[in-house]
Amino acid sequence: MFALRARLLRPLQGSCGYSMRSFTHKNLLELSDRGFFQSIFPDTAAPKMKSLFKSSQQSIYAGFDPTADSLHVGNLLVIMGLLHCQRAGHKPIALLGGATGLIGDPSGRKTERNQLGESVIEKNLRAIERQLLKVFKNHEDCLWDTKKISSKLEPLTIVNNADWYANLSLIDFVANMGRHFRMGSMLSRSSVQSRLESEDGMSFTEFTYQIFQANDWLHLLRKHNCCFQMGGSDQMGNLMTGHELISRVERHREVFGMTLPIVTNEEGDKFGKSAGNAVWLDENKTSPFALYQFFMRMPDSEVEKLLKLFTFIPLPEVEQLMQEHAREPEKRKAQTLLAEDVTLLVHGERGLKQAERVTNALYKGNVEGLAELSLAEIKQTFQGATIIDILNEPGMSTLQLAMKARCFPTETDAVRIINAGGFYVNQKRVQNIAEVITTGIHILRNGVSLLRVGKRNFYIVRWQQ
Repeated sequence: MFALRARLLRPLQGSCGYSMRSFTHKNLLELSDRGFFQSIFPDTAAPKMKSLFKSSQQSIYAGFDPTADSLHVGNLLVIMGLLHCQRAGHKPIALLGGATGLIGDPSGRKTERNQLGESVIEKNLRAIERQLLKVFKNHEDCLWDTKKISSKLEPLTIVNNADWYANLSLIDFVANMGRHFRMGSMLSRSSVQSRLESEDGMSFTEFTYQIFQANDWLHLLRKHNCCFQMGGSDQMGNLMTGHELISRVERHREVFGMTLPIVTNEEGDKFGKSAGNAVWLDENKTSPFALYQFFMRMPDSEVEKLLKLFTFIPLPEVEQLMQEHAREPEKRKAQTLLAEDVTLLVHGERGLKQAERVTNALYKGNVEGLAELSLAEIKQTFQGATIIDILNEPGMSTLQLAMKARCFPTETDAVRIINAGGFYVNQKRVQNIAEVITTGIHILRNGVSLLRVGKRNFYIVRWQQ
């Protein structure tokens, strides 16, 4: 794989030993060539935005509400946006919604979110902050060329809007800020209209969300000189409300918004959330191997778009890679590089190597890859697998192992399925029910055996001496 990278991308090596990606142009609007921006606001502001980006360092923020204890790949595009800001020499700001998470953003939703308790919100905030810092560190360590580019990356600034709402008087807020919002404009937002027309309607709590997000932007403008907000295309209504507030309160300041496309798969489902199963950035919820395989399974029709959105590979080299891919699509070169770069960004060098070891073990018959994994990594990779402790008794047969591991309800079922070729030990088919379990063959050097029945039923055996 690294030979492919060397040939296609002429890499510069970073501290992780992986290829660096060229910097982002100071004019962030050039990312439109990658399909990165769906729209800007105001829609006539491109010349002014270009001038500001090129003439001076800008602060750009994006918000993350703590609705779960992990971000998912649907959030990854916004994180990529902040990373591009950093690469271009601008200041990225991540706003965590410690306050707005208690309210719930109605954008893009058909029903109201379940209310989360303050303790849950706090737990989620800590987890999301750790994830953001980890991704930015992985980017700097593995995907940023410190040798070629002498200027240091601006560190990510993380703020929590609970800090400025905690001691704010409701009466003062309504009296001082409420007068700047117009009901007609707020009611006209598509996120509001779609909910008002729905069977469940919209609560007052959700309706106020846009007020708080607008005030967040005003706060960041005053405290961090933040003139730019970035978010998914479903955030346009909230973004417009913020723009209108600032135009009334800070009449001599100009602010601008940039929305990113909502990435969907071929079926039109939100990216990474098909059938309600999110692909998480937390390795304990979605293993590095599962994330890697998620991108490896991308269809040819989607992979070029995703390379442009989720990697920093320069566009001419994406085009070159796609030409090679078109000549030999069965080698899945484009998907491999996509999966490698995203896994490296999210989980770092250790996570990528783990994903590659498991991939080689499962799909290329390299059992040594499994032997190199710790028990924790195996459990993480095969989430949901049954884990059982078995005493290593001399002369134990395949049939006895299968029954001790509770792989089959009856011995008759075990004999039938094993003889038919439906039983695997460490990814190797075993059809002889009398075959003796042997250390180094059936028992890996890490003291573990991975059993499989059929295609998807895994059992992890921890051998006891």
